Amino acid sequence: MSVTAAIDVRGMTKRFGRLTAVDHIDLEVQAGEICGFLGPNGSGKTTFIRMLCGLLRADAGSGTCLGYDVIRESEQIKRRVGYMTQRFSFYEDLSIEENLDFVARMYAIPDRRNAVAASLERLGLAGRRSQLAGTLSGGWKQRLALAACMIHEPKLLLLDEPTAGVDPKARRDFWEEIHQLAAAGLTCLIATHYMDEAERCHRLAYIGYGKLLTQGTVSEVVAQANLTTWEVTGPRLMDLAQRLRSVPGVRQAVPFGNALHVSGDDAALLDRNTQPFRVAPYTWQSAESSLEDVFIHLMDPLSDNARA
Repeated sequence: MSVTAAIDVRGMTKRFGRLTAVDHIDLEVQAGEICGFLGPNGSGKTTFIRMLCGLLRADAGSGTCLGYDVIRESEQIKRRVGYMTQRFSFYEDLSIEENLDFVARMYAIPDRRNAVAASLERLGLAGRRSQLAGTLSGGWKQRLALAACMIHEPKLLLLDEPTAGVDPKARRDFWEEIHQLAAAGLTCLIATHYMDEAERCHRLAYIGYGKLLTQGTVSEVVAQANLTTWEVTGPRLMDLAQRLRSVPGVRQAVPFGNALHVSGDDAALLDRNTQPFRVAPYTWQSAESSLEDVFIHLMDPLSDNARA
């Protein structure tokens, strides 16, 4: 196991009855790295995050988080991790400042008043310190949640879909803040559904129905998929997509803006069997496979573990 990794776990597994929510996942994230944690709803992302920060005990697996054993030293990990849940989980009838003061009390932070003041300034919340949390917009609630995660100066942030429901500017501001924190040495594991956010990460890990499907940099993940993609334009593209999906060698034919992305993992077979469709009024152009193409491709052969 790496001595420089903030997260270094092997075989992490969690079962709920007959359902294996997380199935022998290995993950290594270096200190100061932003790792995008991707996967569809129900894929096990939240369960895995909760095991890392000690809120759930793994049924199998081993490794370390911030140098502490993920099974035996969960209490030490909890005190050094900032965890931002999917849903806003603060007291809506308290002000921003009062919520942060409450979190500081829970962590028994010395000189609590100065810690809260510093947190308000760092996340641009000082001007709204007296505003009730329940009256905040999605973007400001997100800032409050991040401020609360950071108030005890953690070494690792575990963020579970932190930008869900916020506007594009708030998302951009959030990612600017995350990159500044990472540049200062903070490690981040961020669950997200957004492909543009995935491309902002240093590395990616993608799970589907409990299984780790791929990991690496964006370019590595795309290369590992070995997909060939064509971009098709023309009329009645959905009708064309329906016909293409039954063609041997076509793994997916999906809308992509005003075009259709037609992909396969056998370039020669895809080229040969799509030749009859490359006629007017359609235009076919070779295209780079996107992360979205790759992830649809990865999910296609899997079955939902909740239905097993």
